[in-house]
Amino acid sequence: MQTVNVSGLKNNPSEALRSARDDVVVVMNRDQPDAVMIGLQSGKLLGEPGARIALATALFRDGGLSLVRSARMAQLPLAAFIAHVSRLGIAVVALDAAETKRDIETLDQWLALS
Repeated sequence: MQTVNVSGLKNNPSEALRSARDDVVVVMNRDQPDAVMIGLQSGKLLGEPGARIALATALFRDGGLSLVRSARMAQLPLAAFIAHVSRLGIAVVALDAAETKRDIETLDQWLALS
C-alpha cells in the first residue's frame, strides 16, 4: 500500500495513477486518510462478471459518460446497452418539455415534406 498527500496528488496526478496500477494508493489529507485509488486494470476488477457493465451503467446514469462511451466501456453494442439501461428504468434521452416540443415540431415539418 502506498500513500500520497493531497498536494502531491494535485502537483503530479500521473505519478499517483501509475502507482495505483501496481498497488492501492491512499490519499492523505492532513494526516488523515481521505480517499483510496485502485487501478482497475491491474486489480482485474473489470474482468469480474458484470463489473464492466455495472460501472458503465452507473457512470452513464450519473452523467459521467455519454451513452456511446458507456456502451464501449461495457463492451456491448450500442443497441444492447440501450436495451440494458432501459430495462433498468434509466432514461436514454433526457429532454425537457421545450426540447420535446421543438423535436415534435421538427418531426411534423419533416413528415409534411415527405
